[in-house]
Amino acid sequence: MRVRFPAIRKTRTLMKRLYIKSQGCQMNVYDTDRLADLLQADEEMELVDSPEEADLLLLNTCAIREKAQEKMFSEIGRWNQLKKADPSKVIGVGGCVAAQEGSAITKRAPWVDLVFGPQTLHRVPDLLQSVTAAPVGRRIAAQDVTFPEIEKFDHLPPPGIKGPEGYVSIMEGCGKYCSYCVVPYTRGEEISRPFDDILAEVRHLVAGGVREIHLLGQNVNAYSDKGEQGDIELADLIHAVAAMDQVARIRFTTSHPLEMSDCLIDCFRTQPKLVGHLHLPVQSGSDSILAAMKRGYDSARYLELVHKLRHARPGLPISSDFIVGYPGESEEDHQATLALIHKVDFDVSFSFIFSARPGTPAAELDDTTPLEVKKRRLQEVQQLLNTQADRHAQAMLGSKQTVLISDFSKKNLETLQGRTENNRQVHIDNHDPMLIGRMVECRITRVFAHSLAGELLRVLD
Repeated sequence: MRVRFPAIRKTRTLMKRLYIKSQGCQMNVYDTDRLADLLQADEEMELVDSPEEADLLLLNTCAIREKAQEKMFSEIGRWNQLKKADPSKVIGVGGCVAAQEGSAITKRAPWVDLVFGPQTLHRVPDLLQSVTAAPVGRRIAAQDVTFPEIEKFDHLPPPGIKGPEGYVSIMEGCGKYCSYCVVPYTRGEEISRPFDDILAEVRHLVAGGVREIHLLGQNVNAYSDKGEQGDIELADLIHAVAAMDQVARIRFTTSHPLEMSDCLIDCFRTQPKLVGHLHLPVQSGSDSILAAMKRGYDSARYLELVHKLRHARPGLPISSDFIVGYPGESEEDHQATLALIHKVDFDVSFSFIFSARPGTPAAELDDTTPLEVKKRRLQEVQQLLNTQADRHAQAMLGSKQTVLISDFSKKNLETLQGRTENNRQVHIDNHDPMLIGRMVECRITRVFAHSLAGELLRVLD
């Protein structure tokens, strides 16, 4: 049985202006937005655009890449200069680096007042109260980096509506324990939110004008809940969200190949509201490296999944993540990765040199590959991936694409912007505000390095 924790109301602080910055993945962006919603509702705080204006400065951190801690300390070091000028300012650090480092943050940076993890962001108002209860100069830092599963969702207000695209976290944490990954140690084990709670949040978003729903999770396709009719998985959730008339599109990220079930694959065949695009991280094309990473599949299994997916949705664009230079990676392993990239023909993908994360098994491995070799391998992987992505973009020239108009272009208010199904940004030469939130058909007229240009053909809804 699910336990709901009653919200604890306290006297509000005198802090009124909030500056909050997010690093890392879309899950972090979601958490940042929800924390801002909470502080605006519970503490009646106003978001400001610069740390100089703020009473409360919060940094939501990411621990996936190397030097994450140093990036964090560099940022809060700059904030410390502001605090020296105004000691009443409160500085907080949250997210995965906070969960990983805990009290080590305040030992190295004693000007930090709050430390909280991804699962305890809902407790920030209480932490803030405990800090500000003492006079300036006598404040004691407050910390909570525990893992209370999904309690935070019971304390968060309804999400704010920030446009026609809405993000919904459907699960937290990860139980795969890949040898290189810090997520299980910073976000905890996999915990799925109740099906009904997710649908209620989606209904709130679509009532506010949201047309495209992004379902989020570290391993989003591992989603599982118990319903009256039996087990509920991500495929069932997708169909339930698609049944809402106002929803025009559905995306989900990030997927693990081990959890790509036949039912979920079949969604690409049967559910037109599910976009024709999938991010499916493979990490390596070498079976020996995949085994060392503890990914739980080999290259043949990954290729089989790609075949099934493209049988269900012909031509399905697939993007991925790659780690280059994992400890023990040979030149043969590297060539196997290049071979897999050739076979799959990926769309826009991401690749990085292996980054040892403290506390993970891979951090203890001997890493004897010279950095210059890793850089050369990364360049070869990125060159091949970029060539494939550019070819896919060029193939869109002159094609008709369905686009959800999300906003005016940030660089040119005379143009509107939106995304195609395969997640490419399109700029349309039109400035009618009534088109924002509408599905339109456009013809792609130009292809740029990171975006497309299109002409409006017709409004679809």
